[in-house]
Amino acid sequence: MTESAAELPAAPEAAREIFGERFPEAVRYGELLADAGVRRGLIGPREVPRLWERHLLNCAVLSEVVPEGVSVCDVGSGAGLPGIPLALVRPDLKITLLEPLLRRTNFLQEVVELLGLDHVTVVRGRAEEVMGKIPQVHVVTARAVAPLDRLAGWGVPLLRPYGEMLALKGDTAEEELKGARAALSKLGVEATSVVHVGEGVVDPLSTVVRVEVGESPGGVRFAAKRAKANRANRPARSRRR
Repeated sequence: MTESAAELPAAPEAAREIFGERFPEAVRYGELLADAGVRRGLIGPREVPRLWERHLLNCAVLSEVVPEGVSVCDVGSGAGLPGIPLALVRPDLKITLLEPLLRRTNFLQEVVELLGLDHVTVVRGRAEEVMGKIPQVHVVTARAVAPLDRLAGWGVPLLRPYGEMLALKGDTAEEELKGARAALSKLGVEATSVVHVGEGVVDPLSTVVRVEVGESPGGVRFAAKRAKANRANRPARSRRR
């Protein structure tokens, strides 16, 4: 055990409640983050003492606003936040962890296999590179990836029509949303809101920016790009017909 792993506190009672029967797997994931996650540079050693409240629970409560039985893409998944806590709480979801860096995708694949998360797939790549290569999803999630306007440019085009992006943000959520409205409009976004989740689980509550799209996620430009990608990825036999 590394020095940082020894600083991981015991799981709070709220963790037992929210993770339920997957609580042992949540504990194991916390241990992996505190040990291998720190050694591989996926999280900072100073984050270990507050790993439960600031990271695991903060992400798990996102499940409150994710509809049942949908497909989810966690953009810039990093060490698996929020995708893996969400997967532990919600086995009904089909989750893709999208991450461009090899050392991170290696870690994610190890975690997925170790925890037996059969409903989770790890994909290496950038959001703008996988459009048309992975199925469009109902929900895109993200945490601490980029400012909202830039994040939306990556995440919104991956959505199905009438899907939504759920971005975990901090105190600047309202300000970011105001500054991103013009960019969001060009991306086919039809409604936005800021919601707070985790009542009785985390303090302060987790702040989520919800971005809902209409019939054309990403707007006209991305619709054309998506159609081109779909044609390029269509089997040769289908194209000849």
